[in-house]
Amino acid sequence: MPCPLIANLDAVRVTRLDSCGRPVCGVDNGFSFDCLASLVMNPNIEEGEDVSYKAANGRQCGFKKGCPTLNGYDIEVNFYSVSPEFIEITTGNPVVYGFDGEPIGYDDCSLKCDAGFALEGWAEVLGEDVCAADGVGDGAWVYFLMPWVTNGLLGDLEIGAEAVTLQLTGATRAGGGWGTGPYDVMPIDAAGTAGPLLTPIGAACHRRTFLTSVAPPEDLCVYSPVTGGLCLAS
Repeated sequence: MPCPLIANLDAVRVTRLDSCGRPVCGVDNGFSFDCLASLVMNPNIEEGEDVSYKAANGRQCGFKKGCPTLNGYDIEVNFYSVSPEFIEITTGNPVVYGFDGEPIGYDDCSLKCDAGFALEGWAEVLGEDVCAADGVGDGAWVYFLMPWVTNGLLGDLEIGAEAVTLQLTGATRAGGGWGTGPYDVMPIDAAGTAGPLLTPIGAACHRRTFLTSVAPPEDLCVYSPVTGGLCLAS
């Protein structure tokens, strides 16, 4: 599929991680939704230090450009839906439950910097060849994975006459224990069988991006189970 054109951001999924960056198994540790305005991923770069060699007469004898360091990505999710489950997984703020045990809100408490989550996003791909002639798959998406995001924080909230947009910020970390992940996100054979990542993300990496014909998850807007991958072996 040459030169894919990226269109709309179709869906986002977050997954609860433990303090070592590993997916937490269980029925209330995932959340997927599509009611969002944007997903921003800004690289956090530390500039390297240039080295200049100068002679006593002022002439430059040599120069070495400093090598920048990628500290990670500062993420920003702008969304509309006030979902207690999403806020709880990403920030660690506790859910408020109604009489029937259903989530109805959340508390804003002290920051939990040891809380972490994985963030996945699917952006629709445009093109005449996104639907294969052999009938495999229902389209194509650019898939983004940031396997370890920390310091989730809700931004300013203004309620007025216009549509209300909430903002979540966070920062990626390298490493962690995502491995090949607990979800089926890419084809693993010529028949288009959906499966987990074929290779784990590297220990020094912050993000993985690739084309996939595996559709994004449904917009459930409730807790979703995390049961695949490492969970199957536990």
